[in-house]
Formats: sequence, C-alpha cells, structure tokens
Amino acid sequence: MDRSATPEIPAADAAGRRPESSGDARRASRRARVALALYALVTLVYAVSSSRELFAAHTPYNHHALLAEAWLHGRLDLGGPPPAYAGGNDFAVLGDRYYVSFPPFPAVLIAPLVQLAGGAERVRDGQFSLAFAGVGPAVLFLALEKLSASRRSRRTQAENVALSLLFALGSVYWFSAVQGTVWFAAHVVGVALACIYLYCALDAAHPLAAGLALGLGFATRTPLGFALPLFLCEALRVGRSDPRALARRLALFAAPAALVLAVLLWHNHARFGDAAEFGHRYLHIAWRARIEKWGLFSYHYLPRNLAVVLTSLPYTHVQGAPFQINAHGLALWVTTPIYAWALWPRRTPPVFWALAATASAVALPSLFYQNTGWIQFGYRFSNDFAPFLFAMIAVSGRRFGVPFYALGAAAIAVNGFGALTFQRAGFERFYFLERTQRVLHQPD
Repeated sequence: MDRSATPEIPAADAAGRRPESSGDARRASRRARVALALYALVTLVYAVSSSRELFAAHTPYNHHALLAEAWLHGRLDLGGPPPAYAGGNDFAVLGDRYYVSFPPFPAVLIAPLVQLAGGAERVRDGQFSLAFAGVGPAVLFLALEKLSASRRSRRTQAENVALSLLFALGSVYWFSAVQGTVWFAAHVVGVALACIYLYCALDAAHPLAAGLALGLGFATRTPLGFALPLFLCEALRVGRSDPRALARRLALFAAPAALVLAVLLWHNHARFGDAAEFGHRYLHIAWRARIEKWGLFSYHYLPRNLAVVLTSLPYTHVQGAPFQINAHGLALWVTTPIYAWALWPRRTPPVFWALAATASAVALPSLFYQNTGWIQFGYRFSNDFAPFLFAMIAVSGRRFGVPFYALGAAAIAVNGFGALTFQRAGFERFYFLERTQRVLHQPD
C-alpha cells in the first residue's frame, strides 16, 4: 500500500512535536515488535554464520577487553607488552609502554564483563560483539519507518523491513558482524550508534540523544564524528520559524557531543601528550615509513582507496580456486549493487540531500586514510556511512521492482560467501594476500 494513502498527519507544534492518538501508539508498538523481531532474526543468522572459535574462546585481537582491563587496574597503558597471541598487531608503543590505539568506547561497553570475569582473557569478546550486531539493522528499520510516517519516504513497512534486511545481509556489514576482532567490533558498535543517530536526528526530535550518539560514534569510529550535516539540516528545517527553539535544540545536541570529545581529548593527552593523538602514529607496523612520510591522512592515498572502492574485482585464472579476492576487498558496487538506487533517485526531497551530505562527510576521511581497510572481504569502511545510503534509497522514490530484488538477492549471496569464508580455515585459496599492500589489481 502506498504511504500517500494514509490519513493526514496532524501539524507539528513549535517544538516539532505532533499530538499522539491511540492509532499512533498502536503503530509505534507494532514497529517496536518488528524491530525486535529483526534484531532476533539477524542476530540468529550472524550466530549461525560465525566461526566455532568465536564461541570457544576470546578472539586473538581482543584489544578492547585489554584496554578495559588496563583501566580497571588504574592504568592508561597495558602495563607491559601485549599478550603473545595478539602478535603485536596494531598496538602503539611509546618509550617502553604499550597502548591500545583504537578509539575507546567499545572498551567502555565491555569493561563490566571484564570486571565480572576477572580479566580480559576470560571474556569471549567475539560473542559480546555478536550481541550488538543486530542493533544497527533494527534501529535502521525504526529510522526508515520514521521517514515513512512523516511522508518523506513512500516506502511501506514491508519495504522498510526489506531494506533493513538488505543492509544486514546484503552489505559488507554481514562479514564484519561475524568477525568479533577489534577492527570489526568497532564497526558493529559504530553502526549501532550511526543508526541511533539517524533515528534521533530526523526532525531533530531527540537532540540530546543525537548529540550523545554522534560523540560516542566518534569515540568508536572517528569518521562518524563528521555525520553532523543531518542534524543541522533537520534542526534548521523544523526550527526556522522559532529561533529560540532552534538554539535550544542546538545546545542540547552540542552538550553531550562536546562532553564526550573533552573526555577523549583528555584520554589522548594523558597517554601521548597530544590531545589529537589516538596512538596511530606510534604503531609498530610494516608500513610505518609511509605514515611518517605522508601522514595518516593525505591526498596521496586517495587514488588507491578509490581504486578499491570502485574497481576491485575478483581475480580469475588462478590456481586451486575458481577465483580469488584481493585482501584489499571487493568494490562497493560488487558487494552492494543496490546502492545504485541511492545514486539514481527519482525524487530528491531536502532530506535526500541532507543524507547525501552526511554520507559524503563520513566517507571522505577514510578515502584519504593511509589504509584501504586491509585485510577485508569488501570495503569495510563503508559500514560508517552505509546507514545513510540506505536511508537515501528509502527517500529516493525509485520503485523496488524485479531488478532491485534480484540485485538484492545477488548481494546477499556475495556477502554470505564473505561471511562464511573470510578468515576461515580451509578457505584461504579464495583470497589473495600480499603483505606489502602494494598489489591492488590482478597482475598480468
């Protein structure tokens, strides 16, 4: 059924609120039940498609749990070298001290479990990440329903469910959700926060929660801190007739974001003497020389990152397998071809451009980053901006016909293969891994 056939929505008051009816309450209850069902379904799929090792012990890269353990012992460094099982992978070293170099919010979440278990190695961090993996798709559904309820999207509830499932299973989020290691756990938490921010920023309805989600997103995946355009556009749209209400919204939004930023800056300064340093300049990694020469972010890295995002295809004519996937990952249009519906809209309401500006702002830092996301099945950094692309698909107005669902099914097949084979014993033949990171395309 077309959403345009629904009864007229009562006008909003000066603060952007609409009067609720019993029908509104029933619809909200139904949406909540559908969201819970989505969470349960995708979490079950992720659990079934996870490796057995994820349930048997902690992952070899349990950096967030190690950081939480250090805090619980009153330290900002690890108190010594990292465990041998971590292989020294992505730890910062300054003097004789070792640090976790990743943004710390996931460590805050896992800290209670580390405390209860009595240590990082007693916490199965992969399962902890798995429990959060269904949050993003479920909240994305609520955000898409919110767009439909305000008539800025014409999608039915069934179509919003389909979009949420396609995000969960037809994008690189699926393979990311079943890894459990530090890099991918951050994506899981980051996607949940991005979707919460999306929901709260629409209509600027929940400025305090939106600001908190944005700040915690930055403390999880730094590109999410650039998702500011959506809330600003929405706040200006609903508050242009009432400058006082607009100022109040902006203040409520800015306060929690600024508080989280202040804590992050203090944490960085206390560890490295530099508020802007998360520790990546002190990583002991093979390509540290290029970071010292070009920096963490540089125009120099843009061509390589764009090559991965746009042109990275499976290798053919390889020995021992029908194809191989470069560890830099597959191009974004290969893993999720339905993104074409975001780039080829039939209608472009103002919210479409607000979402496009937000997705672009979040995507740009990673395009200038020194790493493509290696090692990965597909371009994992797209997890940061994917929720905004799916919202763009919802408001684009282009029909979901046979081509859309056929490409969606193909995306599920591709990403299902990635979820079941990436970093799994016995499937190494399907992946091309070259340790210098210099080979992007198949050699002649």
